[in-house]
Amino acid sequence: MSTGSILTIILNYRTPEMTLRSAEAALAEMEDLCGEVLVIDNGSDDGSWEALQAGAAQRGWQDSGKIRLLQSRVNGGFGAGMNIGFAAGLSDGSAPDYYYLLNSDAFVQGETIRTLRDFLADHPGAGLAGSFVHGTDGTPHRTAFRFPSIAGEFEMAARTGIFTRLLHPWVVAMEMPQVQTQVDWTAGASLMIRRPVIEEIGGFDETFFLYFEETDLCRRAARAGWRTHYVPDSKIEHLGSASTGMKDWQRTPTYWFQSRSHYFTKSHGGAYAALATLARITGTCLYGLRRLIQGKPQADPDHFLRDLISHALTPAPASRGPSPLSETRLHSPVSEDLK
Repeated sequence: MSTGSILTIILNYRTPEMTLRSAEAALAEMEDLCGEVLVIDNGSDDGSWEALQAGAAQRGWQDSGKIRLLQSRVNGGFGAGMNIGFAAGLSDGSAPDYYYLLNSDAFVQGETIRTLRDFLADHPGAGLAGSFVHGTDGTPHRTAFRFPSIAGEFEMAARTGIFTRLLHPWVVAMEMPQVQTQVDWTAGASLMIRRPVIEEIGGFDETFFLYFEETDLCRRAARAGWRTHYVPDSKIEHLGSASTGMKDWQRTPTYWFQSRSHYFTKSHGGAYAALATLARITGTCLYGLRRLIQGKPQADPDHFLRDLISHALTPAPASRGPSPLSETRLHSPVSEDLK
């Protein structure tokens, strides 16, 4: 018996072949579930749209009735792309019971999607649920988190055992739970969201281009009374940072600093945001001292501390706020295929 329809949303940015692999795995599981897969090309402007269309045709997806392709000609970031998916809904014009967000470099395994949907169906107070995530070598990725805080910023930057022990309740990345656990927030690489959550709090805040957007979404949901859970029985394989290149950053991009600043200012106010940055600076300096004395390896990209201070002194971009579900935020004309 069906426990609700699902719209699986996969956002592509210049990784069409990998996106097709992710969609293929998701579509295989969705065949037995009520709902559809929606693949959105997020302004790639590199031939990705044509590659997605050709790949879909080669796989015979036109006749499946379970998958659509949508093209946005502007890349507004992860949250903006997902908001397009929220607004698009199912192909018959109805809204799904659940939205399932899946990274283009993530691959569902077994009953990943069903497990998350059924968990939310069985737990009425839970609004969001995320998966156990592991790399291609089986290494677990941390995806259960506490909300960022002043203490958490210091601990994260200091990278020193005694501070980690003393500040344990504020450490952002939790030790990975072995059973389903309520968390503050979980990664958007594999995230099921109950539709009433989006109807109540709106979609992603499009001020965040990348990073901190799911943290903010979970925080707004929590303030509205919705819980977020980590569900380890739901599993995905994740390549990680395939579109953003985070693993190979030589220098932290401006949008990361802007997202961090916007999160703290929006959540706690300007004074708190300033103290959080001061805590991060202090912790970074402490670790720098350990590098000099103990020969510790470089932990941050080049010029991180200088960039952190510089961006802290730069006026924040104007806040765009969350997108209402009823507002179709397509930014520019879109093209749709496989209707």
